[in-house]
Amino acid sequence: MVKPWGITRIFSYAPLFASLALADSLVPSTSFGHDRKISPDGSTIPGWDIAGDGHVPELFSDRIILTPPYAGNKRGSLWAQNPVAQSEWNVDFSFRASGEERGSGNLQLWYVKDGRNKVGTSSIYTVGQFDGFALVVDQHGGKGGMIRGFLNDGNTDYQSHVAVDSLAFGHCEYSYRNLGRPSRINIRQSATEFEVTVDQKPCFKTDKVFLHPGNNLGVTAASAENPDNFEAFRFLLMATDSNGNAPNANENSNKNTNHGQRDYKAQRQPNSDTGTGSGSPPPAAGIDPAALSSLQARVSDLTTSTNRLLTDLSSLSAKLDERFGSLANRDQASSLEQRLQRVEKLVEALQRDFAGKDYAKEFRKLGDAVRESQRGVMEHVKDSSHVILSSTPRMGFFIFAIVGVQLALAATYILYKRRRANMPKKFL
Repeated sequence: MVKPWGITRIFSYAPLFASLALADSLVPSTSFGHDRKISPDGSTIPGWDIAGDGHVPELFSDRIILTPPYAGNKRGSLWAQNPVAQSEWNVDFSFRASGEERGSGNLQLWYVKDGRNKVGTSSIYTVGQFDGFALVVDQHGGKGGMIRGFLNDGNTDYQSHVAVDSLAFGHCEYSYRNLGRPSRINIRQSATEFEVTVDQKPCFKTDKVFLHPGNNLGVTAASAENPDNFEAFRFLLMATDSNGNAPNANENSNKNTNHGQRDYKAQRQPNSDTGTGSGSPPPAAGIDPAALSSLQARVSDLTTSTNRLLTDLSSLSAKLDERFGSLANRDQASSLEQRLQRVEKLVEALQRDFAGKDYAKEFRKLGDAVRESQRGVMEHVKDSSHVILSSTPRMGFFIFAIVGVQLALAATYILYKRRRANMPKKFL
């Protein structure tokens, strides 16, 4: 059982182990992002040339924006100034792509001879003749994302080729857009195979490809009308020997040291001969060869353990980034799931009601209620009509009274005329 304080102590020593391993394997002149800041002055990256078409790539403390999130049809590039001198190497590149739902663009990792002049800011579809290797990240095939590898010996003009997509020698599907976290691509060349991995998962590998040293490493990105925003976070070049171990970085950078120093470093390599044969200086006085051999074995074990710890830490970091990205959508998914559960319960209750009740009986009750209501309304209408008819005034008596008054007036007028006519006339 691992105690909590033991885990804490392991993680407290992890930066020390990481620094020791990186100091032995990293090529600082062709790397960035391994220190606290990508750029010491905010405008340049030591050992790299920055260029753009339509804009100037923007530098931040932890990343460089190769293509902006708005104003499409932009290009950006990064090219290492020093060519790769090692024949066996490992490239670790972290990037992030984000944009609108229908945004598009592409990203290329190059290992090309004289890449700055031969490639510049071109993509795999606009580059001419080049000598080397290109790894392309785009939405080819319409499946959300694809990573493909291309080779050229300098004789094929990709810009004028009618079917560039058919020239890929290896590929894998990878949805890289809008992940909310950096994606990690690893390219490894050894004496036996050439391998590409993505987020610690195999993409493709082959034993038929070996790229000669002397080429330049570079990154180019291009955005379409609806742009994708490409950001680069880290680019590490690590050199390895034929045994899979990392040589000293000072040995890679200081190639003009004398022969005795190279032999002494070769003597310190793990699994090397500890004797005092030709080409190797004898050990210093007072140093036991057996103790020196034991020390070499311990250093070799420490280097192997450190590299293994770094691999585990990188895998843990990738898992934590993935978990952090999924936590953002977990609350929304939980709320949506609860709503769906309530809807399912409501539908189940309705189904139980439909299955358990006899609706024919309910319909008969409804019909009886309608008929009873109709009967009550009709009876009420009859009573109302009787009341209305009985309460109306009698017009016959009123008419008879009017006619009687008129007849009485006429009789009075006739009587008055007769009496006046029979009265004696008076003469003056």
